[in-house]
Amino acid sequence: MENFVFHNPTKLIFGQGTAHLSGAEASRFGRRVLLHYGGDSVRRNGAYESVIQSLGEAGLTVVELPGVQPNPRLGLVREGVRLCRDERIDIILAVGGGSVIDSAKAIAAGAAYDGDVWDFFEKNTPIGDTLPIGTVLTLPAAGSESNGTSVITSELGGYKLSVTHPALAPAFSILNPEFTFTLSPAQTAAGCADMMSHVFERYFTRTEHVLFTDRLCEATLRTIIRLLPVVLEEPRHYNARAEIMWAGTIAHNGLLGTGREEDWASHLIAHELGALYDITHGAALSIVFPAWMKYVYRSDLNRFRQYAMEVWDVAPDEDLERIAWKGIEQTERFFRMAGLPVRLSEAGIDGSRILEIAQRCCQSTAGTIGKYAKLAEKDIAAILESAR
Repeated sequence: MENFVFHNPTKLIFGQGTAHLSGAEASRFGRRVLLHYGGDSVRRNGAYESVIQSLGEAGLTVVELPGVQPNPRLGLVREGVRLCRDERIDIILAVGGGSVIDSAKAIAAGAAYDGDVWDFFEKNTPIGDTLPIGTVLTLPAAGSESNGTSVITSELGGYKLSVTHPALAPAFSILNPEFTFTLSPAQTAAGCADMMSHVFERYFTRTEHVLFTDRLCEATLRTIIRLLPVVLEEPRHYNARAEIMWAGTIAHNGLLGTGREEDWASHLIAHELGALYDITHGAALSIVFPAWMKYVYRSDLNRFRQYAMEVWDVAPDEDLERIAWKGIEQTERFFRMAGLPVRLSEAGIDGSRILEIAQRCCQSTAGTIGKYAKLAEKDIAAILESAR
């Protein structure tokens, strides 16, 4: 196990009816709130009404900025930065899923910076002061409600880049599973694929003596695998929705990566697919991860054997490769069951830009991506070719 520091400052408020606390929580940071959200979904699920009522009861002034899209756009972030300055905003309250929260984080950093907010993403400009952020989660997937990462897409050039800084972690996050009842099957499935992929990036590691976090990773995966079919069949099953929402937070709040080296190559590839084709992130990951597994599994059959047996209950077998392959097949089968694409063609992507994607993945690195398996451009291209 490697040395580590684990610090997660986000106050998590979980359960039914908790959105009524958003006003009291936000009022700890000032009187003027930027309410940031996507579209009509927050009205359909009841989150908007609950939050507006709570903010009003707390006597807060609310400035609204709707319009966040999946793969959140830089243009709206810049508009949010302008609003925060002009309206003297004290705190940003994001109501939605990872895209809304990521957009809010970028706005929070940009509002306290004299230059352009894209500098943080493109030029690695250090983040200094930020506005505080609160969230009301309505789509469990990205884990943004409890981490310091923001991923934003620039409309010019189609670049999807990320920045991570402790100051971007929300001060508080309200998690009410009732707000997820109205999610479509596609949104629910893509969110779960995103959660599982956050675990995969940590689970597939070369670090030894990480039994405890192995078991935490396996438990998180098994929970999602067991309960996704339940909520697809019964969208208003509160307890199943609650377990999935909590699993999504744990999957990407840093806990599962403690003491172990992480990979993140598949996420970089998926980000490029999202930037160029505007594909939902979870759907991009359901394509990339099985293909990545098939490409790298022979380099560490013992890890893939453990994955197959502990996550998918594959029966013991003297042939390690056969066990490993069964685990990969189960992963792909599960994504298919959930209605997710596992081939580029199934997402309407023809594969004509595979070489470009491979080049873009490596252009800001030392020529390779990933830690578990270092991937050069030719490796990335081969993985995507296998997923056509």
